[in-house]
Amino acid sequence: MAGNSNADSSPFYTISTATSNSSLPGMIRRGAQETTPLFVQDDVEAGPAQYGANTPPTGKRTKMFDSQFARKVRYYVPSIAWIPAYSFSLLGGDVLAGVSLAAMLIPQSVSYGTSLAKIGPTAGLFAASIPAIVYSFLGTSRQLNVAAEAALSLLVGQSVTEFRHAYPDAAPDKLGFAVATAIGVQVGIFASILGFLRLGFLDVVLSRALLRGFVTAVAVVITVEQLVPMFGLTALENQLQPESSLDKMFFLVEYVWTHSHRLTTTISFAVLLLLILLRTFKNCFKNTWWIYRLPEVLIVVVVSTWVSDELQWNQSGVEILGSVPISTDGTFFKFPLSSHTHPFLRGTTSTAILITIIGFLDSIVAAKQNGDRFGHPISPNRELVALGAANLVGSFVPGTLPAFGSLIRSRINGDIGARTQVASLVTAALVLLATFFLLPALYFLPKCVLASIICLFVTTLFAEVPHDLMYYYKIEAWTDLAMMFLTFALSIIWNVEIGIVVSLIISLLLVIRRSSKTRMTILGRIPGTDQWRPVTDNPDAQDVPGTLIVRIRESLDFANTAQLKGRLRKFELYGAEPAHPSEEPRRQPTRVLVFHMGDVESCDASAVQILHELLEMYQNRGVDLFIAHLRPGIRETFENAGIVKLLGPDAFYDTVGEAIAIVEGRYIDRQ
Repeated sequence: MAGNSNADSSPFYTISTATSNSSLPGMIRRGAQETTPLFVQDDVEAGPAQYGANTPPTGKRTKMFDSQFARKVRYYVPSIAWIPAYSFSLLGGDVLAGVSLAAMLIPQSVSYGTSLAKIGPTAGLFAASIPAIVYSFLGTSRQLNVAAEAALSLLVGQSVTEFRHAYPDAAPDKLGFAVATAIGVQVGIFASILGFLRLGFLDVVLSRALLRGFVTAVAVVITVEQLVPMFGLTALENQLQPESSLDKMFFLVEYVWTHSHRLTTTISFAVLLLLILLRTFKNCFKNTWWIYRLPEVLIVVVVSTWVSDELQWNQSGVEILGSVPISTDGTFFKFPLSSHTHPFLRGTTSTAILITIIGFLDSIVAAKQNGDRFGHPISPNRELVALGAANLVGSFVPGTLPAFGSLIRSRINGDIGARTQVASLVTAALVLLATFFLLPALYFLPKCVLASIICLFVTTLFAEVPHDLMYYYKIEAWTDLAMMFLTFALSIIWNVEIGIVVSLIISLLLVIRRSSKTRMTILGRIPGTDQWRPVTDNPDAQDVPGTLIVRIRESLDFANTAQLKGRLRKFELYGAEPAHPSEEPRRQPTRVLVFHMGDVESCDASAVQILHELLEMYQNRGVDLFIAHLRPGIRETFENAGIVKLLGPDAFYDTVGEAIAIVEGRYIDRQ
């Protein structure tokens, strides 16, 4: 049953750069409705199957049109299929999920745009609405909610801060809008290109340990960033300008006892404690839906704004949100690649690439988990295109933050009742209404309350760390632990960008190293039989003296064949067991070398050339060479490459047993 799949239970599916509310397991009992696809369909990745119900075509021209054009349109624009076939029985759940998510997203987006991205509330609010609308029509996931994310907003904020230091005379607001737009348009372009090039497999390249290290580092960085306004030290921070997160930690330790604002500090930690208590209270009433779905964040925002207005906290030194004009650098829509953004494009490219990769990884994990749970397929390549288009359109509104999916937020969406992207459309509409009509009502909202809200969200990122550390320790995954700590340390000591770039490079190098190591093993004879098994798995398997029988267990290409000579030399000297090159040889000198090539399905030109040189070297050493279990297609390649001529037709046999019989016969003749 998809609702009970491993996607929900595995701890690694919780790795996310999102800092949304904690998941709401058990909000709605999972029944047949969760695991039944919305529309009867085949897997969209398997061919021209549709994303929705379809009226049977009639007539020859209709069939041709349906099979050649309409199906492709429905494939690449899924909303064309599901909107006409939408069942109004799903409307209640979609609307309820949309309203609930909007209640969470509005204060969260204000916090991200103001406290993390250093731009303004509208940056986060527009990211939670405009890209979400575009994704609703192009995305393959029915529960994925697209909005600004904490880690990605932090990366934007770091770029904005760097450029403000580089251009101290520029208007801070206009510069922030231009930098965010430059990043957003590049994110949209990069994601779209990756999708069109069908590079959606990127989600399997990076290890979960690397992501865990990155997410944990982001959680620490965000916490440090938010402690500054929570203690009322923003003005002092702007004056001293500590750069790295480590510098900000020392800054807090040095000045928190002497320069913190007492009222601001009291408000901040009182609000954080209240949020934690409300969340704990809600968890005690999971079966009472109207209590469990209370938007505690929205309640705290409304109450703190009202109290701040009544008590005039701003006159006591507490920073408030103030007037927020719905202005995006002079005009609502503006072409993103203009003279305003051009000076910042080159300097933000690396940040945009990182945001694209991290955002896609987070989105595809969330999309696949919900796809498995609710029974619909996900196309990583079309997800890239949809996310790219969403961010491209969003970049036409200056200052809009990059928007991607969140595992936790999307899970909440499905738990409450979302079964189509109508839920995201409802959320986007409510966020837009709040942007234009609610912000004036938040004039007296203390900024330290927004920082406390972000700290609440960050706690979800720390929740999985102890479990993951123990898991990697128990299975002795030292490389993964090293990657996790390296990513974490570099992100804290330097910055998040350096941490993830270095870790990405190391991760890719490890992937290349592993892929370049040919998978092969030494075979031995099972006593009393003519069967040949790997000596590492069968202790009773016996070597033939002076004979090395090697089974190559994968296809050969330029990458994994380059180290074939060195691997075979180690086999000759030490066998299949690990050994240091300084040790004395453990095997007799090899007089006969037999290759079992039954698992080699393909062999590219570079591999054939390297193999020819290798066999010629062994032949010059006087080693007898045999090849068994060779597939017809590979034999034809060997004939064309001259390998058959080099070894002679008598070197090729159907089985290892036949080759060894010839070897033993020759040995008897020599005796």
